[in-house]
Amino acid sequence: MDMDIEIKVLASSSAGNAYIVSDGQNTLLIECGIKFKDIQRGLRFRASGLAGCLLSHEHNDHARAVKDVMRAGVDVYASEGTFETLGVKGHRAKVIKALKQFHIGSWIVLPFDTIHDASEPLGFLLASKVGGKVLYMTDSAYCKYRFKGLTHIMVEANYSEEIIRQNAKNGIIQQTLKNRIIRNHMSIERLLDMLRANDLSQVREIWLLHLSDNNSDAERFKREIQELTGKEVYIAEG
Repeated sequence: MDMDIEIKVLASSSAGNAYIVSDGQNTLLIECGIKFKDIQRGLRFRASGLAGCLLSHEHNDHARAVKDVMRAGVDVYASEGTFETLGVKGHRAKVIKALKQFHIGSWIVLPFDTIHDASEPLGFLLASKVGGKVLYMTDSAYCKYRFKGLTHIMVEANYSEEIIRQNAKNGIIQQTLKNRIIRNHMSIERLLDMLRANDLSQVREIWLLHLSDNNSDAERFKREIQELTGKEVYIAEG
């Protein structure tokens, strides 16, 4: 399979999220939760070369620069609930729906619904006409879908159930925050279950996104995913 999929992490944390995915023909920005000037820097000041920006939901760590991105002439694709909550309108705001696929240049994008405390949050399955299929999912308690033919996986590994329980017990985080995280974010345990449920035969890379500062263990997570899958595993940092 001839493919040239490149993933670049600009930021991946509760402070901000932004990723660049390219298939060698068209470049997509996924999330814009950092300052626009930092996005521009990550794109080597070629924002006009973006085919579009996919936005999973309205929280600031994912959508901070949405108006700047649109002002720069880039179409932003998000759910109606996301745009409404952000108060964003205009010809650059492209409303998309879960399980209704659409095209951006060489990409066929299938949005799907996720489980998070947001208005209408989405994950994305990105199939390149050049070859390669990327799964992007973050800020979701679990995934109710299975996917075939994936070559690249970008998925949240926010916390470990064991670490978060211990942190709540020791007063490092409040019980209410612990409960909110468990309801809205993917644990390493649930991620392992999700990977077991999917066909990984063609997967080349797995990127672990949005690790919690206090409730995760990057080296352990990487090791556990590598042992389960036998694939290249990267921790998205920044």
